[in-house]
Amino acid sequence: MTADAFIHLPELRTRVTHPEKSRLRLTPEMFAMWEQRVREAGWPADWRLSDEVIEASRLAVLGDHSAGCDLWIYCYGSLMWDPGFHFAEVRLADVEGYQRRFTLKINLGRGSHDYPALMLSLEPQQGRCHGLAFRIAAASVQTETAILWRREMLRGGYAPAMVPMLTPQGPIEALAFVSNPSHPSYVGELPLAETARLIASGKGILGTNREYLVQLAMQLDALGIQDPYVEQLHAEIGATPGT
Repeated sequence: MTADAFIHLPELRTRVTHPEKSRLRLTPEMFAMWEQRVREAGWPADWRLSDEVIEASRLAVLGDHSAGCDLWIYCYGSLMWDPGFHFAEVRLADVEGYQRRFTLKINLGRGSHDYPALMLSLEPQQGRCHGLAFRIAAASVQTETAILWRREMLRGGYAPAMVPMLTPQGPIEALAFVSNPSHPSYVGELPLAETARLIASGKGILGTNREYLVQLAMQLDALGIQDPYVEQLHAEIGATPGT
């Protein structure tokens, strides 16, 4: 991160994990450690997409990205407090026609076979999603997006796309990990009570699903972002016993 990365949002300096301290900065070395843990937990060799498929996915989206140009990454979930990649600037960013929703049912990360979890996706819906956009400097785009792709596209749960958005400093186009309804993990938007129940009980090698929702609610609150869906879920899990 550059010295002035937080020039627009100085309050985030202590609320964003430094990439080098992130457990989710999936360099080859960090990824090898996580993969060993997954194998020890009994997962088969094909538990994830191959390195070749992951890289092909990245190049399919970013292959036309001009060398020498910076790249914006849109963040609406855990990337808002733990991006895991080096960035030169962060801004508030709004995406028209999308909403964050817990529509991916997972049994890895913050879920397991016995205690599945729900993870966020960016759903095409009426309204506007309020989040953050992080700018990766041109010289770091290839290295940092390769690290990011291992995290977000490990099992192909999203459909990465370049999406126009608004920031207080002007319009930008950013990479966003949008929902992929054709993926086996996609369950769509469930009733609020069922969503809260799964989040309250989900847990895995990365921690609990409840912790994820609490961190999300806290980061949105710190940024002054109101998201009625997240606020309702946060209130709901407060009344729902964890497992």
